[in-house]
Amino acid sequence: MSDCIVARVEFSFRGENYELESHLDLERMLDKYLDLSSLHHVMAVEHGIDTYSYIFEVMELEPIIFLEANGRAADFLQDGEFDLEGYKALLGESQKMDALRAIALIEMRIDNLDVHPQLKSALMRAYQLGLEA
Repeated sequence: MSDCIVARVEFSFRGENYELESHLDLERMLDKYLDLSSLHHVMAVEHGIDTYSYIFEVMELEPIIFLEANGRAADFLQDGEFDLEGYKALLGESQKMDALRAIALIEMRIDNLDVHPQLKSALMRAYQLGLEA
């Protein structure tokens, strides 16, 4: 199951009301965009709005509300707000653990680090030392 979220922005332009909604795959989106400030741009493109237009400028003034999330993203959605920094930290931790699992599997044929907590701890410490170097 992928980490998806529904984003919505509502605004009026030249007497017309707009309610744009997008279903976003967060991991794919974060590969291209680093933060939620670019989400207005993503939504505009998805809904055929020129990002160099007045309608886009009006759209950018309105907050994006997050309605529902699934996968790991669900833990970071509360009252229409999405904790992107918390979610990105979780992704980073998950990617780090994937790399450590791969090392344990390749080098020692251990496919479950949770069964070997001392090895898991040693690999995590080595990883941290590598970041500090």
